[in-house]
Amino acid sequence: MRLRFTKMQGAGNDFVVLDAIGQDLALTPAQMRHLGDRRFGVGADQILVVEAARTPGMDFRYRIFNGASGEEVEHCGNGARCFVRFVRDQGLTDRDTIRVETVNNQLELRLQPDGRVTVDMNQPQFAPASLPFDATGLQPRWLNGVELWALDLATAPAPTTVEVTTVSMGNPHAVLRVDDVDRAPVATWGPLIEGHRRFPRRVNAGFLQVLSRQEVRLRVYERDAGETLACGTGACAAVVAGIRLGWLDPTVEVQTRGGRLTITWNGPGQNVWMTGPAERVFEGEIDLTEASSHQGPAV
Repeated sequence: MRLRFTKMQGAGNDFVVLDAIGQDLALTPAQMRHLGDRRFGVGADQILVVEAARTPGMDFRYRIFNGASGEEVEHCGNGARCFVRFVRDQGLTDRDTIRVETVNNQLELRLQPDGRVTVDMNQPQFAPASLPFDATGLQPRWLNGVELWALDLATAPAPTTVEVTTVSMGNPHAVLRVDDVDRAPVATWGPLIEGHRRFPRRVNAGFLQVLSRQEVRLRVYERDAGETLACGTGACAAVVAGIRLGWLDPTVEVQTRGGRLTITWNGPGQNVWMTGPAERVFEGEIDLTEASSHQGPAV
């Protein structure tokens, strides 16, 4: 089985993009993992699938699969920007503004004259059930009317307690503030927060350093993927958390290891807007015959 693909990246977050409109596509999780494998496949944080819309008023359906696990996930902001560039470059649309449906959301995506893409990330959610987050038996510390939750992490040589605030951007995020992201124990704390018992579906862990009211630095340890060079929903969650906690202004420049993102949020009841780069890296074909021998439910 030979499959055409496009490799893309947005702020260092990389993707394999598949056109399921112009070619038949029924891939197993094993085949998705093969595509995402950086040694035996193409290599990507996520696999993006472009499908025909199923809902009136939508231009496309947009599906996201984790490159490490092959499992379908809810949202990827950097991937959404690459989605826009892909459908324009492939001639699937001539519009600068498109609307897409995801597994649990509807997004508006805008191609800017400078080549960057702005994504309407919809409204953040804060109720513990929206992540989900199990707050049973916990007493939060309140700051500026926002709940900060203490999580116990089993670290050597002794247990450590970290304080996080939780945000859903269509996928779950726990944000903690650090003095210096370069020295933050992302590799140690990240997997412990991701798999913490309080998050039954796991969580993305964001490590936020505030430089000023208009600029931050961010590292994110993502579910199933580990630390990535950038995370669009993670940038949105971190800025939203910082604004709610009184640290940040409504528009913030986010420095990630892979590039810069601009996040705007005007407060409760308003949508979050993210602007950043999206670039095509290369195109090609891959033989998935060997990977297809693995068992797994079809996409």
